[in-house]
Amino acid sequence: MTQPKPPEDANPIDRRRFLFGVAASGLGAAGGMGAPEWADADPGEVDLETLRAAAKLSGLEFTDEELKAALDDLARVWPRWRRATGLPNGTAPTLGRVDVPPARTASPWKPSDASDDVAPEEASGPLHYQPAHVLARRIRKGEITSLALTRHFLDRMKRWDPKLLCVVTLLEERALAQAKAADADLAAGRVRSALHGVPWGVKDLFAVPGAPTTWGARPFEHQVLDETAEVVARLDEAGCVLLAKLSTGALAMGDRWFRGRTRNPWNLEQGSSGSSAGPASATAAGLVGFAIGTETLGSIVSPCTRCGTTGLRPTFGRVSRAGAMALSWSMDKAGPLARSIRDAELVLEIIAGSDPKDVDTVPRDFGSEVAKPLAEIRVGRVDLGGRGRRDAEAYERVLREVEALGLRTRVVTLPRPDRRMMAILDVEAAAAFDDITRDGRVRELVAQGEGSWPRIFRAARFIPGVEYVQACRMRTALEARMREAMAEVDVLVIPSYAQGILLTTNLTGHPTAVMPRKAGSGRSISFVGRLWGERTVVRLARAWQESTGYHRVHPKL
Repeated sequence: MTQPKPPEDANPIDRRRFLFGVAASGLGAAGGMGAPEWADADPGEVDLETLRAAAKLSGLEFTDEELKAALDDLARVWPRWRRATGLPNGTAPTLGRVDVPPARTASPWKPSDASDDVAPEEASGPLHYQPAHVLARRIRKGEITSLALTRHFLDRMKRWDPKLLCVVTLLEERALAQAKAADADLAAGRVRSALHGVPWGVKDLFAVPGAPTTWGARPFEHQVLDETAEVVARLDEAGCVLLAKLSTGALAMGDRWFRGRTRNPWNLEQGSSGSSAGPASATAAGLVGFAIGTETLGSIVSPCTRCGTTGLRPTFGRVSRAGAMALSWSMDKAGPLARSIRDAELVLEIIAGSDPKDVDTVPRDFGSEVAKPLAEIRVGRVDLGGRGRRDAEAYERVLREVEALGLRTRVVTLPRPDRRMMAILDVEAAAAFDDITRDGRVRELVAQGEGSWPRIFRAARFIPGVEYVQACRMRTALEARMREAMAEVDVLVIPSYAQGILLTTNLTGHPTAVMPRKAGSGRSISFVGRLWGERTVVRLARAWQESTGYHRVHPKL
């Protein structure tokens, strides 16, 4: 039976079953589909009474309707757990941390070294659509003040947010004070960073004192956390101006939150995808200079694909998540969404680094890491096999554009992720929100249907602990196979949802840059690097992006 093709930009968490169903087939896209062959598997002798008794052991009370839904959800996963993993006894479970090779010590190349060298085409067009590094240069040159730029973006935010629904909390007073301080610093000869004075926005998973941190979910609509997320603190110190808390799909899923659905600036009838819905929408619409989002399984890649923005998801452990909502401790990552890959790297320079408040961060100095010279970068590609003609032609066009930079590509055979590893995300998310499952507030979330967090949280209560550990051990084996696949290449150029790459790299922690491959098309290409290889990823991605110019086309609101 031929499986239907999903939209390329579908959110991988929202459309999880398609990802699992095609991972083994090699299609590797994310989207909706009919039930795969294992969907109707018989769960055996388990019935409502069995689940009710199991819930009682954990002190939980679910309604009959909720138990029936959990039974349906579990029927899809039980057959997977009834076969052995085939792993050798010595394979230990991976709990998120990745290998940390020593950093190279050669003289570093950094984009900030050339931050005053701006291509004329980057500095053209409306001010609000110019890249952040161009705006920062204009501030340093005295062509505009941070205060004037901040007011410009605030006015745009007030004008367009009613249509886009991307702003949760406007931080106008804080922003104006920061902009005045940035201008005062500059007048005194102090430049705090390459993005000094640039306005930005943060996904509303990160804490900012005095402002609600809602996580996009009605149970937390009025939650105020008395702390400053580490990412926010570092950007404050860098002289950047925080304009607003931007929308996230409820508890980091999709683009629907308690006030409605965040919109795609290219098509106001369409959602922006998620869960970094507000950061992508606001950046694409020219409401901020750049934004910070998070990804567990596609929440940067997916909205960047939909909205035509550039995202840089760093290696797991590169950026602190302290002060941010946890969904899956071993998979959560924070990173920038911007209008160019150069902007994204400049942001990463500011926010990267170890933090004692986040035990998964590592003591690596991103500023001293070195990119390979462009001519020496080894580029990998994949064989799309059964993918459709249009997808194959679009991919070949991108590869020709990469090869026009003077590079050759070689075919890489990727490992395919075992869908049983999704137990890692399900179990960790259920643990993170155990309290609202127990006290019933999970029933207040906007989404309650199949594939929603409430159903995932309940079903995950019945995943045996042994199977969670087995999934972690399979993750260890996947990491080894991914290291082997990337051994002969520095950067893999691949369609963003091909061959299960999104699930694989979110499990293994590999960094990914995602960029539009055709302006306004809702299509993207991903540049996947080796662990801790963001500099080389950006070197190649920047050369390709600047040679094609797809990122310079913006929606006409």
